[in-house]
Amino acid sequence: MSTNTHRIRQTLENAILNGEYLPGARLDPDALAQQFACSRTPIRDVLQLLEASGLVQVLPKRGTYVTQWSFAELAERFEVMAEVEASCARLAARRITEAELAAFTAAQATCVAAAGTGDAEAYYASNTVFHHCLYRATHNSYLEAEALRLHRMLQPYRRLQLRSRNRIAGSLGEHQAILDAVSHGDAEGAAAATHAHIIVQGDRFHDLVAALREAIPAS
Repeated sequence: MSTNTHRIRQTLENAILNGEYLPGARLDPDALAQQFACSRTPIRDVLQLLEASGLVQVLPKRGTYVTQWSFAELAERFEVMAEVEASCARLAARRITEAELAAFTAAQATCVAAAGTGDAEAYYASNTVFHHCLYRATHNSYLEAEALRLHRMLQPYRRLQLRSRNRIAGSLGEHQAILDAVSHGDAEGAAAATHAHIIVQGDRFHDLVAALREAIPAS
């Protein structure tokens, strides 16, 4: 991958993950080529890479769009993410080092500070660091890579979850339960707390649906 293609990919991927392009938004190759002052070739290459990562979908004769799943598909992906992160927590509780635990604790402190401001975007940034600390503490590079891949894929939706009333406070309490279990070496407790933190069922699913409908009105 050329330096320019890598730069364009990183910029466009970050724009999607940061919510500048919402799920279902159309990505115009000509407009992107003009934005990045390049030909359509690197844009085409970047869109193919983003399609492979699950962030965009290429629809024949219609164009390229930021991936937007049905509610059933979304629930399935959160179910898988809950299982993967629970596995991460189980291993982290057994393998985390003192330095990693200190970083994990510091990440939670940052989440607490962000929650105090009521800023969902600031909280989400801190939340991402918290989860990455959990993945790293598994000392399993393959599992860490899979967790990171799924986290990126679901990031636009996980961000929208935080718009639901009281979700930041709920998330913060769930983080503390995970941190406490990991710090005490309680592998099964950490896995259960993490699974409960990620899974989207019942009222939480309805809250996510409402947030999606508000952010992405039906065309």
